[in-house]
Amino acid sequence: MSGHSKWASIKHKKAIVDAKRGQVFTKFIREITVAAKTGGGDLNTNPRLRTAVQSAKDSNMPADNIDRAIKKGTGELEGVTYEEIAYEGFGPEGAAVLVACLTDNKNRSASEIRSVFNKNGGNMGSAGTVAWMFEKKGFIVVPKTATTEDQLMEIALGAGAEDMTSTDTMFEVTTAPHDLWAVREAIEKAKIKVESANLTMIPKNLVSVSADTARKVMRLIEVLEEHDDVQNVYSNVDIPEEVMKELA
Repeated sequence: MSGHSKWASIKHKKAIVDAKRGQVFTKFIREITVAAKTGGGDLNTNPRLRTAVQSAKDSNMPADNIDRAIKKGTGELEGVTYEEIAYEGFGPEGAAVLVACLTDNKNRSASEIRSVFNKNGGNMGSAGTVAWMFEKKGFIVVPKTATTEDQLMEIALGAGAEDMTSTDTMFEVTTAPHDLWAVREAIEKAKIKVESANLTMIPKNLVSVSADTARKVMRLIEVLEEHDDVQNVYSNVDIPEEVMKELA
């Protein structure tokens, strides 16, 4: 799992950039609304909603916005009805790309997402084309300034984490989806700051590509993420260090 968490690390860095552009709040509102609609508005009994709300709080989303999104999901306030759908395809040189969407018009979304693939060196496939290449995991990011590696590893693994890796500035903890909250709470109970904790799709195997191809794949991902209906985009490309630095 250690190598595969690299993509989750890329997603984390991109999330910071997206937050600075102000795009992330709209995506949080949709996720919170759908989570509340499908599982109810109680954070204690709805893990998906709890995760979505905490992620929004981690990105400093105002509490009023969060409350309104929950009420729209539960029907207390009028709102748009969103449907979950995943689109699958390939980017330049066959890179696997998985696109998670929340949309109020599947036909429109499918047409527009297909167009983005076609215009950026890729092609959209049918359901099941690439989804099998990914697995859902919990992913927790902790600043290195908040703790030591030994302390965090002891706490995280003791709470059920599967793996822990480190970058220059961060520790990255990987969990099974159902263990995300237990591990986060154990870390925070030890007075250790958690920068973010989310469910993500991690590729089972990474595919090495040239720096030029990696840039093209990242461009495709950026254009997809700019689409209003797109919540997340995942790929199995092993991004070279020089491209990682450009992203950072």
